[in-house]
Amino acid sequence: MAATKAHVSEEKIQAVQRIAKLVDDYPIIAVVDMQNLPARNLASMRKKLRDKVVIGMAKKRIILKALEQSKKEGIGGLTQHMKGSPALLFTRDNPFALFKTLKANQSKAPIKGGQIAPYDLVVPAGPTSFPPGPIIGELGQLGIKAGIDQGKVVIKQDAVLARAGQPVSDKAAAFLTRMGIEPMRIGLNLTVTYENGEITPGQFLDIDEEKFMRDLQACVMEAKSLALNAAIPNKDNIDTLIQKAHYDAAGLALEANLITDENGREILSKAYYQAMGVAKYLPADMQAEMGAQVAVAAPAAAEAAPEKEEKEEDAAAGLGSLFG
Repeated sequence: MAATKAHVSEEKIQAVQRIAKLVDDYPIIAVVDMQNLPARNLASMRKKLRDKVVIGMAKKRIILKALEQSKKEGIGGLTQHMKGSPALLFTRDNPFALFKTLKANQSKAPIKGGQIAPYDLVVPAGPTSFPPGPIIGELGQLGIKAGIDQGKVVIKQDAVLARAGQPVSDKAAAFLTRMGIEPMRIGLNLTVTYENGEITPGQFLDIDEEKFMRDLQACVMEAKSLALNAAIPNKDNIDTLIQKAHYDAAGLALEANLITDENGREILSKAYYQAMGVAKYLPADMQAEMGAQVAVAAPAAAEAAPEKEEKEEDAAAGLGSLFG
């Protein structure tokens, strides 16, 4: 007996073909979870994203079937991230810009009993607007220490009503709502993105742009400093390195008494003062003889001394402007 073939409606076939075509046409594909997303919020998101993003909505089985038909490298990896109420987003924008757009269009909402806490849900210490009454007993059941001050209920210390990743009780959810604490974010929660065969988790796309720019600027400054100190030439520091090399070479030549066109007078002046320093330890007759010989060089040395001081000041100012 021949096996009967399951009937597949034309509507489902067309839905698979529609999603499959979008998968093949767009370079960036994202999986989002639309669980707990109200219809009015979805309509608002569609309107805001209309020019940048195409939302591919269908039953999970249809989406999986459409992904199976695609020949894109690694596209099958998306099937592992179909959780909750999945949908696909298709865009030509980069994944980081897509994540930023979705995050910017999310809105706050109170949490409901049974939902998972996105982070530790804390009721802060301080005064409330509640008058004394049954609320004191409710707070006690939730483990919140409270008292009365000036006719109002006061929470004495911070209280954690639910830990991150744990379900929230109905009572805790109701009290958080009364306190105006809205920990949930309503919108399209991006799970992963696909681009050129690579799948990137959504949390890696959440970039603090201001911090990123500060870190980038700090890296640039550190790289410039390293290149300058290590004498690694590039188009930004070559002039500074040449000037530094010039001053270093001039200082070395002067220290080693290597006479050049630029330092002749300075070396002569240095030799004169060194000779005068030695002369005072010589016998009187030798001092007289040496004094006569040095007298010839004295005018030149005296003339060079102010010039030497002026050059040293210019050099110091130059280096100060370079490294100050």
